[in-house]
Amino acid sequence: MAYPGGGHPQDQSSVVTGDAVVLDLRPAGFATRMAALLIDLVVQVAGLTAAMTLTGLVASGLDAAATAAVSLLLSVLALVGYPTALESLTRGRSLGKMALGLRVVGSDGSPERFRQALGRALAAVVEIWLTTGIVALLTSLIDRDGRRVGDFVAGTLVVQERAARRAEETFPMPPHLAEWALGAELSQLSSETAGMARQYLLRYGELSEDSRYRMGTRIADVVAASIGPPPPPGTTPPEYLAAVLAERRRREEARLAQQRAHAQGGYPGSGGGPPAAPQQPWSAPGGSGPPPPGPGPFGGTGHHG
Repeated sequence: MAYPGGGHPQDQSSVVTGDAVVLDLRPAGFATRMAALLIDLVVQVAGLTAAMTLTGLVASGLDAAATAAVSLLLSVLALVGYPTALESLTRGRSLGKMALGLRVVGSDGSPERFRQALGRALAAVVEIWLTTGIVALLTSLIDRDGRRVGDFVAGTLVVQERAARRAEETFPMPPHLAEWALGAELSQLSSETAGMARQYLLRYGELSEDSRYRMGTRIADVVAASIGPPPPPGTTPPEYLAAVLAERRRREEARLAQQRAHAQGGYPGSGGGPPAAPQQPWSAPGGSGPPPPGPGPFGGTGHHG
């Protein structure tokens, strides 16, 4: 099933943010990754060439062994030290990735760590520099998420940072649905279905009134087929979807907070999760009022009784 707006579930990967909250992030496309890599290679080759030229002028009196040692040191710094340091300091962004809006994250969605940046850089010496990029090219073409050998070695994934930022947007709980949401059974709601609901709410302001209602009704019925009980009569699709996503996120954050407390010497049940955030005034996404409800809560038959 296509996402509202043209995306597809198989184009996204479920990962966890640095706060350990599951998000659907879109892996970088093959062409975009190759363009970013080309920029990085040009920068590295230019820097290495300039360093070699300068060294040749300054240290012209060195013997062959010393010259070879200096050349090796400069090569290691350019091919391994530079990308490792840059990606570590920028948390996963090389110059090429900055230019094209990409970022390297851990396979769990956490920021790239030094050891991961080092692993990627060391693997690149073989899969990119020594094999003229053939190994990296073939691996990226075969893997559904476009990962190269360095990503498998380091446990990383290159994602579209701009899409990731948008995926992190959250939705306030409609106040009149807060009590219902507390008792809703959400365990059967899949990441793909939740992602479809999120994409609809993110694009709500871009849709026509008719599209908002038709898409919202259809997506709300798909969501309702996985959870129960039905929401209060008169609940509109955007309100329902926002309530489901807000409650899903709240439960995940509470569960993780309890795990952190236990790991730090607490005990299960010692706290009820993080303090509730101040309630934001509810308004439909995009600043426009919700469409009128259908004959039932959503005009469909996908609810659990």
